[in-house]
Amino acid sequence: MTIFTHQFDTDLYKGSVTLNTDLFINNEWVTPIEGNHFEVINPSTGVRITDISLGTSKDVDVAVSAARKSFKTSWGLNVTPSFRANCLLKLADIISHNIDAIAAIETLDVGTPFTMTKYFMIPGAVETLKYYAGLAGKTHGHTKETNPLKFGYTRREPHGVVAAITPWNSPLPIAIAKIAPALITGNTVVLKPSEFTPLSALLFASFISEAGFPPGVINIVNGLGEVVGTALSHHPDINFISFTGSSRVGRLIAKASAESNLKKVALELGGKSPNVIFADVEDDLDEVLTWSERGIFALSGQMCSAGSRIFVQEQIYDKFVQKFTEIAEKRIVGDPFNPATVQGPAAYKGHLDRVIGYIDAGIKEGAKLVTGGKALDKDGYFVQPTIFTEVAPEMSLFRDESFGPIAAIIKFKTEEEVIQLANDTSYGLVGALFTKDLNRAIRVSNAIDAGTIFVNCFNWIETPLPWTGYKQSGWGSENGEEVLEHYMQVKSVHINLGLKVA
Repeated sequence: MTIFTHQFDTDLYKGSVTLNTDLFINNEWVTPIEGNHFEVINPSTGVRITDISLGTSKDVDVAVSAARKSFKTSWGLNVTPSFRANCLLKLADIISHNIDAIAAIETLDVGTPFTMTKYFMIPGAVETLKYYAGLAGKTHGHTKETNPLKFGYTRREPHGVVAAITPWNSPLPIAIAKIAPALITGNTVVLKPSEFTPLSALLFASFISEAGFPPGVINIVNGLGEVVGTALSHHPDINFISFTGSSRVGRLIAKASAESNLKKVALELGGKSPNVIFADVEDDLDEVLTWSERGIFALSGQMCSAGSRIFVQEQIYDKFVQKFTEIAEKRIVGDPFNPATVQGPAAYKGHLDRVIGYIDAGIKEGAKLVTGGKALDKDGYFVQPTIFTEVAPEMSLFRDESFGPIAAIIKFKTEEEVIQLANDTSYGLVGALFTKDLNRAIRVSNAIDAGTIFVNCFNWIETPLPWTGYKQSGWGSENGEEVLEHYMQVKSVHINLGLKVA
Protein backbone atom coordinates (compact mmCIF):
# COMPACT_ATOMS: atom_id res chain seq x y z
CA MET A 1 0.00 0.00 0.00
CA THR A 2 1.39 3.38 -1.06
CA ILE A 3 0.26 6.31 1.08
CA PHE A 4 0.84 9.97 0.23
CA THR A 5 0.31 12.81 2.71
CA HIS A 6 0.54 16.48 1.87
CA GLN A 7 0.53 19.27 4.43
CA PHE A 8 -1.09 22.48 3.18
CA ASP A 9 -0.08 25.73 4.85
CA THR A 10 -1.53 28.46 2.64
CA ASP A 11 -3.60 31.59 3.07
CA LEU A 12 -6.71 29.74 1.90
CA TYR A 13 -6.30 26.26 3.36
CA LYS A 14 -4.32 24.82 6.22
CA GLY A 15 -4.59 21.10 6.75
CA SER A 16 -3.29 17.67 5.89
CA VAL A 17 -4.59 15.44 3.09
CA THR A 18 -3.75 11.74 2.93
CA LEU A 19 -4.54 9.45 0.02
CA ASN A 20 -3.52 6.13 -1.46
CA THR A 21 -1.73 6.22 -4.83
CA ASP A 22 -2.31 2.58 -5.85
CA LEU A 23 -5.19 1.17 -7.92
CA PHE A 24 -8.68 0.88 -6.42
CA ILE A 25 -10.35 -2.38 -7.43
CA ASN A 26 -13.20 -4.24 -5.74
CA ASN A 27 -13.22 -1.73 -2.86
CA GLU A 28 -9.57 -2.52 -2.10
CA TRP A 29 -6.27 -0.78 -2.76
CA VAL A 30 -4.03 -2.96 -4.87
CA THR A 31 -0.56 -2.57 -6.33
CA PRO A 32 -0.35 -2.98 -10.10
CA ILE A 33 0.60 -6.40 -11.37
CA GLU A 34 3.68 -5.07 -13.16
CA GLY A 35 4.55 -2.42 -10.57
CA ASN A 36 5.01 0.66 -12.77
CA HIS A 37 4.91 4.25 -11.49
CA PHE A 38 4.37 7.77 -12.83
CA GLU A 39 5.62 11.06 -11.43
CA VAL A 40 2.94 13.65 -10.64
CA ILE A 41 4.19 17.24 -10.86
CA ASN A 42 2.87 20.37 -9.16
CA PRO A 43 2.23 22.70 -12.15
CA SER A 44 2.61 25.79 -9.95
CA THR A 45 6.20 24.93 -9.03
CA GLY A 46 7.40 22.28 -11.47
CA VAL A 47 8.29 20.13 -8.45
CA ARG A 48 7.29 16.50 -7.96
CA ILE A 49 4.28 15.93 -5.71
CA THR A 50 4.37 12.14 -5.55
CA ASP A 51 4.40 8.99 -7.68
CA ILE A 52 1.24 7.08 -8.57
CA SER A 53 1.00 3.41 -9.46
CA LEU A 54 0.40 2.71 -13.13
CA GLY A 55 -1.80 -0.09 -14.30
CA THR A 56 -1.58 -2.12 -17.49
CA SER A 57 -3.99 -4.27 -19.48
CA LYS A 58 -3.56 -6.97 -16.82
CA ASP A 59 -4.92 -4.65 -14.14
CA VAL A 60 -7.74 -3.60 -16.47
CA ASP A 61 -8.71 -7.28 -16.78
CA VAL A 62 -8.92 -7.57 -12.98
CA ALA A 63 -10.94 -4.36 -12.64
CA VAL A 64 -13.38 -5.30 -15.41
CA SER A 65 -13.83 -8.76 -13.90
CA ALA A 66 -14.67 -7.19 -10.53
CA ALA A 67 -17.09 -4.76 -12.17
CA ARG A 68 -18.74 -7.55 -14.15
CA LYS A 69 -19.21 -9.70 -11.05
CA SER A 70 -20.68 -6.80 -9.10
CA PHE A 71 -23.05 -5.95 -11.93
CA LYS A 72 -24.39 -9.50 -11.97
CA THR A 73 -24.62 -10.02 -8.21
CA SER A 74 -24.73 -6.87 -6.07
CA TRP A 75 -25.66 -3.97 -8.34
CA GLY A 76 -27.35 -3.72 -11.72
CA LEU A 77 -30.91 -5.01 -11.56
CA ASN A 78 -30.22 -6.83 -8.30
CA VAL A 79 -30.81 -3.75 -6.13
CA THR A 80 -33.59 -1.20 -6.00
CA PRO A 81 -33.31 2.25 -7.55
CA SER A 82 -33.63 3.74 -4.07
CA PHE A 83 -30.60 1.76 -2.89
CA ARG A 84 -28.53 3.18 -5.73
CA ALA A 85 -29.84 6.66 -4.98
CA ASN A 86 -28.97 6.37 -1.30
CA CYS A 87 -25.40 5.43 -2.18
CA LEU A 88 -25.07 8.50 -4.41
CA LEU A 89 -26.57 10.76 -1.76
CA LYS A 90 -24.26 9.39 0.91
CA LEU A 91 -21.30 9.96 -1.42
CA ALA A 92 -22.46 13.54 -2.00
CA ASP A 93 -22.68 14.06 1.76
CA ILE A 94 -19.15 12.71 2.34
CA ILE A 95 -17.70 14.93 -0.38
CA SER A 96 -19.50 17.95 1.09
CA HIS A 97 -17.94 17.26 4.49
CA ASN A 98 -14.48 16.97 2.91
CA ILE A 99 -14.78 19.78 0.40
CA ASP A 100 -11.74 21.76 1.60
CA ALA A 101 -9.42 18.75 1.35
CA ILE A 102 -10.77 17.70 -2.06
CA ALA A 103 -10.58 21.24 -3.43
CA ALA A 104 -7.03 21.62 -2.10
CA ILE A 105 -5.78 18.41 -3.71
CA GLU A 106 -7.47 19.35 -7.00
CA THR A 107 -5.78 22.76 -6.88
CA LEU A 108 -2.40 21.26 -6.00
CA ASP A 109 -2.60 18.77 -8.86
CA VAL A 110 -4.23 20.85 -11.62
CA GLY A 111 -3.33 24.43 -10.69
CA THR A 112 -6.92 25.71 -10.73
CA PRO A 113 -7.34 28.53 -8.19
CA PHE A 114 -8.58 27.21 -4.85
CA THR A 115 -11.40 29.75 -4.78
CA MET A 116 -12.77 28.11 -7.93
CA THR A 117 -12.33 24.48 -6.89
CA LYS A 118 -13.82 25.07 -3.43
CA TYR A 119 -16.75 27.32 -4.27
CA PHE A 120 -17.72 26.22 -7.77
CA MET A 121 -16.22 23.03 -9.14
CA ILE A 122 -16.44 20.55 -6.26
CA PRO A 123 -19.85 21.87 -5.09
CA GLY A 124 -20.98 21.43 -8.68
CA ALA A 125 -19.89 17.79 -8.55
CA VAL A 126 -21.91 17.34 -5.35
CA GLU A 127 -24.98 18.76 -7.06
CA THR A 128 -24.44 16.34 -9.95
CA LEU A 129 -24.58 13.37 -7.58
CA LYS A 130 -27.75 14.71 -5.98
CA TYR A 131 -29.37 15.43 -9.33
CA TYR A 132 -28.89 11.90 -10.62
CA ALA A 133 -29.89 10.38 -7.29
CA GLY A 134 -33.17 12.23 -7.78
CA LEU A 135 -33.70 10.47 -11.11
CA ALA A 136 -33.55 6.99 -9.56
CA GLY A 137 -36.53 4.92 -10.64
CA LYS A 138 -37.71 7.56 -13.08
CA THR A 139 -36.47 5.80 -16.22
CA HIS A 140 -39.11 3.52 -17.59
CA GLY A 141 -40.38 1.66 -20.58
CA HIS A 142 -43.81 1.71 -22.22
CA THR A 143 -46.63 -0.68 -22.94
CA LYS A 144 -47.44 -0.99 -26.63
CA GLU A 145 -50.76 -1.95 -28.14
CA THR A 146 -50.09 -4.00 -31.25
CA ASN A 147 -52.47 -6.96 -31.29
CA PRO A 148 -55.45 -8.12 -29.14
CA LEU A 149 -53.63 -11.38 -28.50
CA LYS A 150 -50.36 -9.83 -27.43
CA PHE A 151 -49.15 -7.87 -24.44
CA GLY A 152 -46.10 -5.86 -25.55
CA TYR A 153 -43.89 -3.61 -23.48
CA THR A 154 -40.42 -2.15 -23.41
CA ARG A 155 -37.98 -1.92 -20.53
CA ARG A 156 -34.74 -0.02 -20.11
CA GLU A 157 -31.78 -1.96 -18.82
CA PRO A 158 -28.19 -0.99 -18.00
CA HIS A 159 -25.42 -1.93 -20.41
CA GLY A 160 -23.26 -3.63 -17.80
CA VAL A 161 -19.68 -2.43 -17.33
CA VAL A 162 -18.96 1.17 -18.31
CA ALA A 163 -15.48 2.61 -18.85
CA ALA A 164 -15.07 6.29 -17.99
CA ILE A 165 -11.93 7.93 -19.40
CA THR A 166 -11.50 11.46 -18.10
CA PRO A 167 -9.22 14.43 -18.91
CA TRP A 168 -6.75 16.42 -16.81
CA ASN A 169 -8.39 19.86 -16.85
CA SER A 170 -11.31 19.28 -14.46
CA PRO A 171 -10.67 15.80 -13.12
CA LEU A 172 -13.18 15.10 -10.37
CA PRO A 173 -16.22 17.04 -11.68
CA ILE A 174 -15.95 15.34 -15.08
CA ALA A 175 -15.44 11.92 -13.50
CA ILE A 176 -18.55 12.36 -11.38
CA ALA A 177 -20.52 13.62 -14.40
CA LYS A 178 -19.89 10.18 -15.94
CA ILE A 179 -20.04 8.00 -12.83
CA ALA A 180 -23.33 9.35 -11.44
CA PRO A 181 -25.59 8.62 -14.45
CA ALA A 182 -23.82 5.32 -15.07
CA LEU A 183 -24.48 4.13 -11.52
CA ILE A 184 -28.03 5.39 -11.15
CA THR A 185 -29.05 3.41 -14.25
CA GLY A 186 -27.47 0.25 -12.80
CA ASN A 187 -24.10 0.04 -14.53
CA THR A 188 -20.78 -0.57 -12.82
CA VAL A 189 -17.75 1.55 -13.66
CA VAL A 190 -14.03 1.34 -14.36
CA LEU A 191 -12.57 4.85 -14.24
CA LYS A 192 -9.27 5.84 -15.82
CA PRO A 193 -8.28 9.32 -14.65
CA SER A 194 -5.61 11.29 -16.47
CA GLU A 195 -2.12 10.30 -15.40
CA PHE A 196 -1.27 14.01 -15.18
CA THR A 197 -3.94 14.88 -12.61
CA PRO A 198 -5.10 11.69 -10.83
CA LEU A 199 -4.99 12.74 -7.18
CA SER A 200 -8.56 13.94 -6.62
CA ALA A 201 -9.92 10.71 -8.13
CA LEU A 202 -7.78 8.70 -5.73
CA LEU A 203 -9.00 10.74 -2.76
CA PHE A 204 -12.55 10.23 -4.04
CA ALA A 205 -11.92 6.46 -4.08
CA SER A 206 -11.38 6.49 -0.32
CA PHE A 207 -15.05 7.52 0.13
CA ILE A 208 -16.61 4.76 -1.99
CA SER A 209 -16.85 2.00 0.62
CA GLU A 210 -18.01 4.46 3.28
CA ALA A 211 -20.85 5.54 1.00
CA GLY A 212 -22.13 1.96 0.90
CA PHE A 213 -21.22 0.90 -2.62
CA PRO A 214 -20.70 -2.87 -2.86
CA PRO A 215 -17.25 -4.10 -3.98
CA GLY A 216 -16.63 -3.75 -7.69
CA VAL A 217 -19.23 -1.05 -8.41
CA ILE A 218 -16.59 1.68 -8.85
CA ASN A 219 -13.03 0.76 -9.79
CA ILE A 220 -10.16 3.14 -10.55
CA VAL A 221 -7.16 2.14 -12.66
CA ASN A 222 -4.45 4.76 -13.03
CA GLY A 223 -2.48 4.47 -16.21
CA LEU A 224 -1.19 5.92 -19.43
CA GLY A 225 -3.75 6.59 -22.13
CA GLU A 226 -1.95 4.46 -24.68
CA VAL A 227 -1.90 1.55 -22.22
CA VAL A 228 -4.95 1.59 -19.93
CA GLY A 229 -7.12 3.68 -22.24
CA THR A 230 -6.33 1.37 -25.14
CA ALA A 231 -7.01 -1.72 -23.02
CA LEU A 232 -10.42 -0.39 -21.99
CA SER A 233 -11.29 0.54 -25.57
CA HIS A 234 -10.52 -2.96 -26.84
CA HIS A 235 -11.84 -4.92 -23.86
CA PRO A 236 -14.59 -7.37 -24.84
CA ASP A 237 -16.33 -7.12 -21.43
CA ILE A 238 -16.67 -3.35 -21.52
CA ASN A 239 -20.13 -2.52 -22.88
CA PHE A 240 -19.96 1.27 -23.06
CA ILE A 241 -17.24 3.94 -23.01
CA SER A 242 -17.70 7.57 -22.02
CA PHE A 243 -14.67 9.65 -22.97
CA THR A 244 -13.83 13.32 -22.60
CA GLY A 245 -10.69 14.58 -24.30
CA SER A 246 -9.21 15.44 -27.64
CA SER A 247 -10.81 14.68 -30.99
CA ARG A 248 -7.68 12.75 -32.00
CA VAL A 249 -7.99 10.33 -29.07
CA GLY A 250 -11.75 10.16 -29.51
CA ARG A 251 -11.25 8.79 -33.02
CA LEU A 252 -8.87 6.15 -31.68
CA ILE A 253 -11.37 5.06 -29.05
CA ALA A 254 -14.20 4.86 -31.59
CA LYS A 255 -12.03 2.79 -33.92
CA ALA A 256 -10.90 0.44 -31.16
CA SER A 257 -14.46 -0.03 -29.94
CA ALA A 258 -15.63 -0.86 -33.45
CA GLU A 259 -12.80 -3.35 -33.92
CA SER A 260 -13.46 -5.17 -30.63
CA ASN A 261 -17.04 -5.83 -29.57
CA LEU A 262 -18.81 -2.84 -31.18
CA LYS A 263 -19.28 -1.34 -27.73
CA LYS A 264 -21.26 1.88 -27.66
CA VAL A 265 -19.29 5.10 -27.23
CA ALA A 266 -20.03 8.64 -26.04
CA LEU A 267 -17.34 11.18 -26.94
CA GLU A 268 -17.12 14.71 -25.54
CA LEU A 269 -14.31 16.20 -27.59
CA GLY A 270 -12.73 19.51 -28.55
CA GLY A 271 -14.11 22.90 -29.42
CA LYS A 272 -13.28 26.18 -31.11
CA SER A 273 -16.20 28.12 -29.80
CA PRO A 274 -17.47 31.42 -31.20
CA ASN A 275 -18.47 34.27 -28.89
CA VAL A 276 -20.52 36.74 -30.94
CA ILE A 277 -20.97 40.28 -29.59
CA PHE A 278 -23.43 42.58 -31.33
CA ALA A 279 -23.18 46.36 -31.16
CA ASP A 280 -26.53 46.80 -29.39
CA VAL A 281 -24.94 45.70 -26.08
CA GLU A 282 -22.65 48.75 -25.95
CA ASP A 283 -24.44 50.17 -22.90
CA ASP A 284 -23.81 46.89 -21.05
CA LEU A 285 -20.31 46.35 -22.36
CA ASP A 286 -18.71 45.92 -18.93
CA GLU A 287 -21.01 42.95 -18.24
CA VAL A 288 -20.26 41.49 -21.67
CA LEU A 289 -16.53 41.89 -21.07
CA THR A 290 -16.77 40.03 -17.77
CA TRP A 291 -18.61 37.09 -19.34
CA SER A 292 -16.18 37.05 -22.26
CA GLU A 293 -13.21 37.06 -19.89
CA ARG A 294 -14.71 34.06 -18.10
CA GLY A 295 -15.38 32.41 -21.43
CA ILE A 296 -11.74 32.30 -22.53
CA PHE A 297 -9.46 32.88 -19.54
CA ALA A 298 -11.11 30.78 -16.81
CA LEU A 299 -9.19 27.58 -16.00
CA SER A 300 -6.23 29.14 -17.86
CA GLY A 301 -8.20 28.61 -21.07
CA GLN A 302 -8.05 24.84 -20.51
CA MET A 303 -11.69 24.24 -21.42
CA CYS A 304 -13.19 22.45 -24.39
CA SER A 305 -15.87 25.15 -24.30
CA ALA A 306 -13.46 28.10 -24.31
CA GLY A 307 -14.74 31.09 -26.26
CA SER A 308 -11.47 31.50 -28.11
CA ARG A 309 -12.93 33.20 -31.21
CA ILE A 310 -14.51 36.48 -30.13
CA PHE A 311 -16.48 38.13 -32.95
CA VAL A 312 -17.24 41.80 -32.28
CA GLN A 313 -19.44 43.98 -34.47
CA GLU A 314 -17.50 46.79 -36.09
CA GLN A 315 -19.32 49.68 -34.32
CA ILE A 316 -17.92 48.64 -30.91
CA TYR A 317 -14.87 46.66 -32.01
CA ASP A 318 -12.18 49.20 -31.06
CA LYS A 319 -13.75 49.89 -27.68
CA PHE A 320 -14.07 46.18 -26.95
CA VAL A 321 -10.45 45.43 -27.88
CA GLN A 322 -9.19 48.29 -25.71
CA LYS A 323 -11.20 47.31 -22.65
CA PHE A 324 -10.62 43.58 -23.05
CA THR A 325 -6.88 44.22 -23.28
CA GLU A 326 -7.02 46.20 -20.05
CA ILE A 327 -8.84 43.34 -18.36
CA ALA A 328 -6.33 40.76 -19.59
CA GLU A 329 -3.38 42.81 -18.41
CA LYS A 330 -4.88 43.21 -14.91
CA ARG A 331 -5.48 39.49 -14.40
CA ILE A 332 -3.38 38.12 -11.54
CA VAL A 333 -1.61 34.97 -12.70
CA GLY A 334 0.26 32.91 -10.12
CA ASP A 335 -0.04 30.80 -6.98
CA PRO A 336 -3.51 29.21 -7.04
CA PHE A 337 -3.62 29.30 -3.22
CA ASN A 338 -3.23 33.08 -3.21
CA PRO A 339 -6.66 34.69 -2.64
CA ALA A 340 -5.92 37.33 -5.29
CA THR A 341 -5.05 34.84 -8.04
CA VAL A 342 -7.60 34.40 -10.82
CA GLN A 343 -5.46 32.31 -13.18
CA GLY A 344 -3.19 29.42 -12.31
CA PRO A 345 -0.70 27.53 -14.47
CA ALA A 346 -1.05 25.21 -17.41
CA ALA A 347 -1.60 21.74 -16.00
CA TYR A 348 1.72 20.25 -17.13
CA LYS A 349 4.91 21.21 -18.94
CA GLY A 350 4.02 19.59 -22.25
CA HIS A 351 0.80 21.55 -22.41
CA LEU A 352 2.55 24.84 -21.63
CA ASP A 353 4.85 24.15 -24.57
CA ARG A 354 1.82 23.45 -26.77
CA VAL A 355 0.16 26.75 -25.82
CA ILE A 356 3.34 28.73 -26.48
CA GLY A 357 3.60 26.93 -29.81
CA TYR A 358 0.19 28.25 -30.85
CA ILE A 359 1.16 31.78 -29.83
CA ASP A 360 4.34 31.54 -31.90
CA ALA A 361 2.36 30.16 -34.84
CA GLY A 362 -0.11 33.04 -34.63
CA ILE A 363 2.68 35.60 -34.83
CA LYS A 364 4.35 33.74 -37.69
CA GLU A 365 1.08 33.51 -39.65
CA GLY A 366 0.55 37.27 -39.43
CA ALA A 367 -1.94 37.79 -36.61
CA LYS A 368 -1.38 40.88 -34.47
CA LEU A 369 -0.30 40.18 -30.88
CA VAL A 370 -2.03 42.81 -28.73
CA THR A 371 -0.97 41.65 -25.27
CA GLY A 372 0.58 38.66 -23.51
CA GLY A 373 2.21 35.96 -25.57
CA LYS A 374 4.85 34.72 -23.16
CA ALA A 375 5.42 32.21 -20.41
CA LEU A 376 6.00 33.91 -17.07
CA ASP A 377 9.60 34.02 -15.85
CA LYS A 378 8.92 32.05 -12.67
CA ASP A 379 8.73 28.49 -11.43
CA GLY A 380 5.78 26.54 -12.74
CA TYR A 381 3.95 26.50 -16.06
CA PHE A 382 2.38 29.96 -16.22
CA VAL A 383 1.46 31.81 -19.39
CA GLN A 384 0.17 35.34 -19.82
CA PRO A 385 -3.43 35.97 -20.88
CA THR A 386 -2.98 36.58 -24.60
CA ILE A 387 -4.99 38.52 -27.16
CA PHE A 388 -4.63 38.54 -30.94
CA THR A 389 -6.41 40.63 -33.55
CA GLU A 390 -6.29 40.53 -37.35
CA VAL A 391 -6.90 36.78 -37.26
CA ALA A 392 -7.97 35.31 -40.60
CA PRO A 393 -9.97 32.07 -41.10
CA GLU A 394 -6.97 30.22 -42.58
CA MET A 395 -4.83 30.80 -39.48
CA SER A 396 -4.28 28.19 -36.77
CA LEU A 397 -5.61 30.61 -34.15
CA PHE A 398 -8.95 30.55 -35.97
CA ARG A 399 -9.07 26.83 -36.72
CA ASP A 400 -7.21 24.88 -34.00
CA GLU A 401 -8.04 24.32 -30.37
CA SER A 402 -5.11 25.78 -28.41
CA PHE A 403 -6.63 24.88 -25.01
CA GLY A 404 -4.93 27.90 -23.48
CA PRO A 405 -5.62 31.53 -22.52
CA ILE A 406 -5.47 32.81 -26.10
CA ALA A 407 -8.28 35.03 -27.44
CA ALA A 408 -8.64 35.87 -31.14
CA ILE A 409 -10.81 38.98 -31.55
CA ILE A 410 -12.34 39.27 -35.03
CA LYS A 411 -14.34 42.17 -36.49
CA PHE A 412 -17.62 41.58 -38.36
CA LYS A 413 -20.27 43.72 -40.04
CA THR A 414 -23.53 41.78 -40.41
CA GLU A 415 -25.44 38.98 -38.75
CA GLU A 416 -25.19 36.84 -41.89
CA GLU A 417 -21.43 37.30 -42.06
CA VAL A 418 -20.82 36.35 -38.44
CA ILE A 419 -22.98 33.23 -38.64
CA GLN A 420 -20.87 32.05 -41.56
CA LEU A 421 -17.64 32.82 -39.67
CA ALA A 422 -18.89 31.21 -36.45
CA ASN A 423 -19.74 28.00 -38.28
CA ASP A 424 -16.46 27.93 -40.22
CA THR A 425 -14.97 25.27 -37.96
CA SER A 426 -14.88 21.50 -37.73
CA TYR A 427 -16.07 21.77 -34.12
CA GLY A 428 -19.51 22.41 -32.69
CA LEU A 429 -19.50 22.22 -28.91
CA VAL A 430 -20.49 25.70 -27.74
CA GLY A 431 -21.53 29.04 -29.14
CA ALA A 432 -22.38 32.29 -27.38
CA LEU A 433 -23.93 35.57 -28.36
CA PHE A 434 -24.64 38.89 -26.69
CA THR A 435 -27.53 41.03 -27.90
CA LYS A 436 -30.57 42.91 -26.59
CA ASP A 437 -32.65 41.86 -29.59
CA LEU A 438 -34.70 38.80 -28.65
CA ASN A 439 -35.53 37.94 -32.26
CA ARG A 440 -31.85 38.07 -33.18
CA ALA A 441 -30.95 35.97 -30.14
CA ILE A 442 -33.28 33.21 -31.30
CA ARG A 443 -32.27 33.46 -34.96
CA VAL A 444 -28.54 33.29 -34.25
CA SER A 445 -28.93 30.59 -31.59
CA ASN A 446 -30.74 28.46 -34.14
CA ALA A 447 -28.16 29.19 -36.84
CA ILE A 448 -24.97 28.38 -34.92
CA ASP A 449 -23.94 24.76 -35.36
CA ALA A 450 -23.23 23.84 -31.74
CA GLY A 451 -24.77 21.65 -29.09
CA THR A 452 -24.90 24.36 -26.42
CA ILE A 453 -25.67 28.05 -26.94
CA PHE A 454 -25.22 30.69 -24.26
CA VAL A 455 -27.18 33.91 -24.72
CA ASN A 456 -25.91 36.93 -22.76
CA CYS A 457 -23.69 34.69 -20.65
CA PHE A 458 -20.84 32.23 -21.15
CA ASN A 459 -19.96 28.87 -19.58
CA TRP A 460 -22.87 29.05 -17.17
CA ILE A 461 -23.15 25.26 -17.06
CA GLU A 462 -25.70 23.41 -14.93
CA THR A 463 -26.29 19.68 -14.63
CA PRO A 464 -29.98 19.54 -15.69
CA LEU A 465 -29.16 20.88 -19.16
CA PRO A 466 -27.50 18.47 -21.61
CA TRP A 467 -24.01 19.15 -22.93
CA THR A 468 -23.84 17.98 -26.53
CA GLY A 469 -21.25 18.15 -29.28
CA TYR A 470 -22.00 18.76 -32.94
CA LYS A 471 -19.62 17.83 -35.77
CA GLN A 472 -16.15 16.82 -34.50
CA SER A 473 -16.96 17.91 -30.96
CA GLY A 474 -18.33 14.47 -30.24
CA TRP A 475 -21.09 11.92 -30.10
CA GLY A 476 -23.83 11.92 -27.53
CA SER A 477 -23.99 14.19 -24.51
CA GLU A 478 -23.19 14.75 -20.86
CA ASN A 479 -25.60 16.05 -18.19
CA GLY A 480 -29.35 16.26 -18.13
CA GLU A 481 -31.88 13.46 -18.23
CA GLU A 482 -30.87 12.96 -21.85
CA VAL A 483 -27.55 11.36 -20.88
CA LEU A 484 -29.36 8.49 -19.16
CA GLU A 485 -30.28 7.19 -22.60
CA HIS A 486 -26.60 6.53 -23.27
CA TYR A 487 -26.25 4.35 -20.22
CA MET A 488 -29.28 2.15 -20.96
CA GLN A 489 -30.46 -0.16 -23.70
CA VAL A 490 -34.05 -0.88 -24.70
CA LYS A 491 -35.58 -4.34 -24.61
CA SER A 492 -38.93 -5.20 -26.24
CA VAL A 493 -41.01 -8.00 -24.64
CA HIS A 494 -43.75 -9.76 -26.64
CA ILE A 495 -46.17 -11.89 -24.57
CA ASN A 496 -48.58 -14.19 -26.37
CA LEU A 497 -52.03 -13.94 -24.76
CA GLY A 498 -53.66 -16.78 -26.65
CA LEU A 499 -52.66 -17.00 -30.28
CA LYS A 500 -52.23 -20.64 -31.25
CA VAL A 501 -50.26 -21.77 -34.24
CA ALA A 502 -52.16 -24.45 -36.09
